[in-house]
Formats: sequence, C-alpha cells, structure tokens
Amino acid sequence: MPVYLRRHIMMRGEYARLLLSGQKRATIRLGKVIPKYDEVIIHSWGRPIAKAKITKVTYKKVRELTDEDAKKDGFNSKEELIKELRRVYGDVKPNDLVTIIELEIIQRFDELIPEDPYLGLKPADIGRLALRYLRNDLSNEELKILEELGKGKSIRQVAKELTGSPLNRGRVRSILRRALALLIKKGIIRPKENKSRS
Repeated sequence: MPVYLRRHIMMRGEYARLLLSGQKRATIRLGKVIPKYDEVIIHSWGRPIAKAKITKVTYKKVRELTDEDAKKDGFNSKEELIKELRRVYGDVKPNDLVTIIELEIIQRFDELIPEDPYLGLKPADIGRLALRYLRNDLSNEELKILEELGKGKSIRQVAKELTGSPLNRGRVRSILRRALALLIKKGIIRPKENKSRS
C-alpha cells in the first residue's frame, strides 16, 4: 500500500547534517512513497531546516540497490545503507520495495534574509510552517487565511476570497507577519544575525 508524501519530510539529525553539507542528496524510504508535490520542507531537531525540490523518484527492490544509491543517501556502500535500513525499519528483506527520493536544497532556513519583511520566505511557506507549528496559537480566521496561503494562493487572491475585496491585503499581510513573529519567538525559525560593519 503506497504512502503519500505531502509537503513535509522528517529527517533525523545526523541525516539532516549530511543533507545540509551536500553529502546527502537523497532519502531512501521503505515501501512505495509517492510525493504529492515537487517542493517539500525538511524538518529536523524539532524545526524546519530547509526547503528542497524533489528532482527524481525511483522505486527499487532492496536487492537492486547499488553503492551509487547508498552514496546519494550519504552512506559509503550498499551494505552500510541496508544495515541502516534494518536499524530503522526492522526486518528488511531483499524483495522489499524502497523509494529513492532525490532532493536539491533550494533554500536553507539557517540563511534567511533579515532585511526582507518575510525573511525571504514565500507566503505559502510561512502558511505551511504556521499550520504545522502554531495551530494552538492562532485564531480560526488566522488559520483559514494561512491555510489558503499554504495552498500557494497570492495575498491578493486570499484577501479577495476571504474578505470580499483584494483591497484587504493589509489584513492578510498582518496575519503573515504575526505568524512569522511567532515562529521566530518560539525558535522554530532562526533568522541570520544581521552583522553590521563598524
């Protein structure tokens, strides 16, 4: 039975470090995993760490894995990869199906832009992160607006659909800024320090 991958990928700390360093360019998951979107947010250490583009998805049996597949996932050999799959998933058999999801980091969340009003994040990404981490801190109206932004709709479009007029964009922007401020306050997003020259 396939598992559908939505907009978020959870990753253990050691794998996240490898991904951010460029040593890991894929994640291999047991079973048939079908991504629903081509962009995902990677989470580790209890917070989002990066946005990535899914560049390729391959399905193989465990016995068909190669050293090259292992290297994409940050391992030295096929044997090392299979040993780790068994550690994570338990009894992994040669005929079990795995999904190789190749990733390309398109935005690191430890390199956000302090000078930008949204730190360089897209409104859709702020909406998705707020829905994941701030559900108990936001009103129903705020959640609805962030949900619509999370679907990739523009600020103007959301203002028109939910308030009746595109002229109410200020209300939508205000909710975005509040959600972003809460994400920062809770340590979920950590903008780069703005180092001014003396």
